[in-house]
Amino acid sequence: MTRNGKSLTSRGVKPICQFQQVFKSTYLFGAFSPINGDSLQLILPNCNGDNFQIFLDTLSGQNPEELKIMVLDNGAFHKAQKLKIPENIVLVFLPPYSPELNPAEKMWAKYKRQFSNLLFDSLEKLENFMCKLVVNTTTNEVNSICRYSYIFSDSFWVII
Repeated sequence: MTRNGKSLTSRGVKPICQFQQVFKSTYLFGAFSPINGDSLQLILPNCNGDNFQIFLDTLSGQNPEELKIMVLDNGAFHKAQKLKIPENIVLVFLPPYSPELNPAEKMWAKYKRQFSNLLFDSLEKLENFMCKLVVNTTTNEVNSICRYSYIFSDSFWVII
């Protein structure tokens, strides 16, 4: 290809100034009960073992007499060595690549649909939007979205 008699090469376009793309993140930790529709959701700055411990401790304090069975994927922070699992929480890990078995994934899908095609110009505005989603989530909604039929299909599940 030529322009004005000069050969053009197929090199990429070199920017005329330095550019650094920056991402900011925040994380929504959540637990949802398919039994009674209760939920706990916390916005935390990092997705790591320390913040997961904060989430577990907070969840443990919510109805402390209740045994909570948490279904989790195999994220590294879910298995951090320094975690101290509260006595009223049991962690159940799913097989790899099986998110369809986790009732919470339906809630995450619902929230993600609310974010579609939205752009936030600050982390604070994003967190405010997330807070509104969480506050407006009802126990009936959690119950209807997370209630998988397999939870109630066998006699070994005992609900008191």
